Amino acid sequence: MAITLIKDPDQRNDPPRPLLEHLMALRDMLIFAAISWIICVIVCGCLSRTIFHWLQSPMAAYAQSQADQAGLLAARGPVDGVSVGLQIAFWGGTALSFPFTMFAILRFVFPALTKREKVVLLTILVIGTGFFISGVWLAYRETLPVMLKVFKQINEWIGMKSEVYFASDYMPVILKTLFAFGLIFQVPLIIFVLGWFGVISSAALRAKRRIAIVMSFVISMLLTPPDPMSQIIMAVPLCILYEVATWAVWFKEKASFKKG
Repeated sequence: MAITLIKDPDQRNDPPRPLLEHLMALRDMLIFAAISWIICVIVCGCLSRTIFHWLQSPMAAYAQSQADQAGLLAARGPVDGVSVGLQIAFWGGTALSFPFTMFAILRFVFPALTKREKVVLLTILVIGTGFFISGVWLAYRETLPVMLKVFKQINEWIGMKSEVYFASDYMPVILKTLFAFGLIFQVPLIIFVLGWFGVISSAALRAKRRIAIVMSFVISMLLTPPDPMSQIIMAVPLCILYEVATWAVWFKEKASFKKG
């Protein structure tokens, strides 16, 4: 299907159409995105048991053994299993449907673009998906274990037991943290897209570097739990990706200047 999106290389292939046809195309885009989301939610719902066990791994900071780790999360009431399963289905389905939603949006705007613009946006879609996965992986492998260990130490310092936690309290924190990391890793890519289409220049990005660094730490402070290590783990990659985006825009400007 992707091949059909990049045909007509030498001209824009969207002749003027009535408003009704554009509205119908918009309707098709929304239906495709909605159906993709529903399917992904159902898939994650069916796999909720496997995903639940996978999301317990960061709890290793609390457990002395795998057997202890399996018993750390308890149900608060009889409907907790349903509640946690729905949360996993919703957040997991939303994350899984991200590439399909972006594909639906691209299908809507592609008829007005040239082949070169289509190739660029398809490449950005692939890279954006990779960035999202990288953000989730970083949160899962590095941030969550550190975050939970810090919380455990704070609980014990205050004098509260840290032996068993309720799954209905644990899962929202884990899922939202994973999702936040995935989304925040899209920011440098958005910056690159704006630079690619000439909305922002590399000079402006360099001039705002200090502000970007401060904003990276502010955003990390807002999106991560209140422990310095989690904030640093999110902020440092953001700063690096900002710098990568700045250089990528600069190379694009240099290439455009040579062509001109």
